[in-house]
Amino acid sequence: MQTNFTPKQLKDKAIVKMDKIFRSCVHCGMCTATCPTYQILGDELDSPRGRIYLIKDMLENERVPDENTVLHIDRCLSCLACTTTCPSGVDYMHLIDHGREYVEKKYKRKWDDRLMRWILARILPYPNRFRLSIYGAKLAKQFSFLIPKKFRTMIDFAPKKIPPKSANDRPQIFKAKGKRIKRIALMTGCAQKVLNTDINDATIRILTRHGCEVVVAKGAGCCGALTHHMGKSDESHKTAAKNIRSWFNEINGEGLDAIVINTSGCGTTVKDYGVMFEGHALAKEAAMIASKAKDISEVMMELDLKTNDDKRNLKIAYHAACSLQHGQQIKTKPKTLLKKAGFILVEPVDSHLCCGSAGTYNLMQPEISNQLKDNKVRHIKATKADIIATGNIGCMIQIGSGIDMPIVHTVELLDWATGGPIPPALKGKL
Repeated sequence: MQTNFTPKQLKDKAIVKMDKIFRSCVHCGMCTATCPTYQILGDELDSPRGRIYLIKDMLENERVPDENTVLHIDRCLSCLACTTTCPSGVDYMHLIDHGREYVEKKYKRKWDDRLMRWILARILPYPNRFRLSIYGAKLAKQFSFLIPKKFRTMIDFAPKKIPPKSANDRPQIFKAKGKRIKRIALMTGCAQKVLNTDINDATIRILTRHGCEVVVAKGAGCCGALTHHMGKSDESHKTAAKNIRSWFNEINGEGLDAIVINTSGCGTTVKDYGVMFEGHALAKEAAMIASKAKDISEVMMELDLKTNDDKRNLKIAYHAACSLQHGQQIKTKPKTLLKKAGFILVEPVDSHLCCGSAGTYNLMQPEISNQLKDNKVRHIKATKADIIATGNIGCMIQIGSGIDMPIVHTVELLDWATGGPIPPALKGKL
């Protein structure tokens, strides 16, 4: 793709990077075949290629984004299926992130959109606030007819019940069972430990059972993904910096072999800390943290899963979270582990497509999100599986809201197969 940035513009390192990404696009259109929004809307501007044109025009002309440009950028799920498909290796992830940052700085949204984004950024990354907001949403449901439609989605999506806080999420150390093989920091996250405490509990059990000392580091929290993908880079960097300092202290102390992440959306962001902090005072530390970040499936493959050889004859519909299969390019490891654990694995025919969760997308773009969810649910039902497994809490909540089939995190099934308890979500349902 030809670009027309001026010599003055190319003095900006960020523009130099964007220019390189634009030039790598050859207009082939293969991205349109796997773009969920293009598949639903059929609009070229709702495809990666269309959004690349919009962002290029916006940056080259240094113009204030117009409403139409913002609409199509906002509709992107950041599922990154296009990066898996692209034969030219276009770095779409960093392009769309930069475009959103530019929009956030240059475009004044309508009051209700600004308010919704402000609420989400001030609540979801903070577990205590998030927990309180869910209780508040329960009360607000009684008066939902008085609440503007845009905010009603948040209230409707609030879970009916949430688990009590898990003591395992506090800063502490869990000793390895037997000889210590690895010392690992566990990222306990933010929204996940409010919505589902079983995932971190299962992760700690399976890691310690396989010879890992697990550290929940003091000061670590939200990865910054939520605000990062909203274009609020200052906020995301502040949050990410806390994690970097916290985990770097552990590296300088007793050392860390890995930083384990069991929410794939967070994993994609933490693995990108080195890029996010280029030119920053924490650049060296951020790059080191990014190099040690691993999905739980990556670590369990290294540890050699110790199963109890119990063939459970349960059919598992494996949903590949976009952030895992496209963002981190982890495609086979979770499936290999589930098969080794004795489960029968099936995949929906649209396994490469997004379920519509995509962080806060299901709250900000509910119409498109619901269409994607309905498609995903229909294909999962067609597998006639007993259980759904996935590696991301957002997908679990999204898909679970549209289907009666029990849904659990992959690590819960692996923990169960290696001596742990049956996942709570499966009790009385098998």
